[in-house]
Amino acid sequence: MRPLPCRHSAWSRFCNLPDMASGRPRSALATAVLVLWIAATAACRGPAADPAALPEVLEVNAIEQLPAGTLTLPNRDGSVKFAVIGDSGRGTPEQHAVGAQMASFRQQFDFRFVLMAGDNIYEGPATPADYEAKFEAPYKALLDAGVQFFAVLGNHDDPRQVDYPPFHMRGRRYYTFTPPVPVLTRLRTRVRFFALDSNNLDSSQMDWLDRELARSTADWNVALMHYPMYSAGRYGLQARRQRFSLESRFISGGIDVAFSGHEHFYQRSTVQNGILYFVTGGAGSLRPGDAQPSAEVARSFDRDYSFMLVEISDAGIAFQAIDRGGRTVDAGSLRRLEPRPRSEPTTDTAAPQ
Repeated sequence: MRPLPCRHSAWSRFCNLPDMASGRPRSALATAVLVLWIAATAACRGPAADPAALPEVLEVNAIEQLPAGTLTLPNRDGSVKFAVIGDSGRGTPEQHAVGAQMASFRQQFDFRFVLMAGDNIYEGPATPADYEAKFEAPYKALLDAGVQFFAVLGNHDDPRQVDYPPFHMRGRRYYTFTPPVPVLTRLRTRVRFFALDSNNLDSSQMDWLDRELARSTADWNVALMHYPMYSAGRYGLQARRQRFSLESRFISGGIDVAFSGHEHFYQRSTVQNGILYFVTGGAGSLRPGDAQPSAEVARSFDRDYSFMLVEISDAGIAFQAIDRGGRTVDAGSLRRLEPRPRSEPTTDTAAPQ
């Protein structure tokens, strides 16, 4: 059956874009399906939050003038401090350089754990030699100092990584945890992390996420996954699909900030319905020129490898993105204008497997 021609002028821009699979121009029917799907994605966000109640981001100015090695974070006593890396596991000199900068910054910012946003060990089935070359060696200084790593699976990861003890997944594709920090810090700054398997957002994981978000009594809820939900890179369409599955849950469940990888650069979104989204996929992989301007993006960086440092306290969530030379490429803080009501804490809950 011949596809319907695309003649209406309002559709012309979509029709002139080639279909990703075939390379041929889209038919009117295919374009209609795409438009309806995008509209459904937007509708799934639910009602917009009151702008007066949304958190705001305060940026650190003139970061390009900061000397390499400068810490912009408040570094408060009793705060939750951690690092974030993504798409790291290649065992290259660039990954080692990022690991060395992380260890160097830890001398002035004592983070106790690291979030890994997937593609932890390239490529496919991983051998003991892969784990040694692509994780244990690049982060040896951190591991020797007792720093813990919490991982999620990426699309290039061996599913058996869930059983690798240093990744703290304990056989689970998805899980929730509270930070491994002193008890007084955990009581003073209540944070809960939700580590997701974005490779397979099946109904059992979605039910688990809804349930655990409803149970959370944390002041700050943090999501970790591989695929981004906002992206101005080559995987922007895939990011829309992630939003279709997750964004309404994040909004209603009280997620404050989300970290992801997959795109091989750094990106910070604008605040989206009260949530700040980061892409930090440049710890071992890089695609220069991939980060494009977008109204949904506040800042991006794709000229060098990078990692993040994050600090959560009663004052908000402070962040700093750093390249492998120790130069700051982004810095600021997310401040909540209205405090979240406090309730009694709950214990960690493992995902049913």
